[in-house]
Amino acid sequence: QVQLVESGVGSVQAGGSLRLSCAASGYTYSMGWFRQAPGTEREGVAAIDRDGSTYYADSVKGRFTISKDNAKNTLYLQMNSLKPEDTAMYYCACAAEQRAPWAILYPRVYNYWGQGTQVTVSS
Repeated sequence: QVQLVESGVGSVQAGGSLRLSCAASGYTYSMGWFRQAPGTEREGVAAIDRDGSTYYADSVKGRFTISKDNAKNTLYLQMNSLKPEDTAMYYCACAAEQRAPWAILYPRVYNYWGQGTQVTVSS
């Protein structure tokens, strides 16, 4: 069983930056960040394998960076050049085993979820 605790809730103006953190307890495999805006489905934002390989949704490439501190067992999402359309509830997630690259941004392959943290970007 893995528990995930997120932090970094914030509001920022367009063009600003925020960093989200997710502290994990237990052994972690593939991990990712997902987001969900009201009335939309949850979507993959970024993911990282245990070997450090990273994957990004096209909408955030070049703006967001996912990283993991293995010593602290903490996942991060650095978000730069934020846009109003990035406004959503952001969730950290962990899979029970390593996921294939083609599936790693799909929410359904993840087993454990954080409580979510709100990110609001104003224009």
